[in-house]
Amino acid sequence: MRASLALPSPGGTPRPAVIVLHEIYGLNDDIRRIAARFAAEGYVALAPDLFDGRGPRLLCVARTLRALMRGRGPAFLDLEAARLWLCKRPEVDESKLGVVGFCMGGGFATLFAVRAPLDVAAPFYGATPKSVEALMGICPVVASCGDQDRFFVPQAQRLGRHLEELGVPHDLKLYPGVGHSFMNKQSGLMAKVMAKGPMTVGYNEEAAEDAWRRMLSFFAEHLET
Repeated sequence: MRASLALPSPGGTPRPAVIVLHEIYGLNDDIRRIAARFAAEGYVALAPDLFDGRGPRLLCVARTLRALMRGRGPAFLDLEAARLWLCKRPEVDESKLGVVGFCMGGGFATLFAVRAPLDVAAPFYGATPKSVEALMGICPVVASCGDQDRFFVPQAQRLGRHLEELGVPHDLKLYPGVGHSFMNKQSGLMAKVMAKGPMTVGYNEEAAEDAWRRMLSFFAEHLET
């Protein structure tokens, strides 16, 4: 499986690590940018390509989305393989692992945080299971969504209700006036088309920087103590 690894400055003790999960656009420069920012903050960051290695790209995309909807499938095996590979890195403190994901990756981050030994999860505008039982055992969560993101606002609200019911430490924020994919700097025709749709897709620097602040603070609390 193809992946992008971003390392902090060399030297010192093993560091906490973060798995970075991409949107429907796949592993691209934007996801590498996010991984690099985690590295600049002192984390080892691994961004796996969930669309890699199993035939034509469209088939890989369809198979990955099907795994997300069903909560099982090859994509989850890939995530576990990425986690195990990361744990073997000499730079990594395997007892301090987190996951962050965006849109499709946000849904995977939430589900993977239930089944894998992780310490913190940061789903951005991702899907949430309908059943609270599906999240039993989840680690602490810091989640974000724009309140103009018509499809994912109900998903974020459901996540908040589930975490409250389960008594899981969490920080969930809906950003006023902000749409979908506000953390991601996407370009190209598809990004332009989506920007005019009902989800109001597009990067928002003010919301993104606040979300980074909240996320890094939450990660420091749960990964560096």
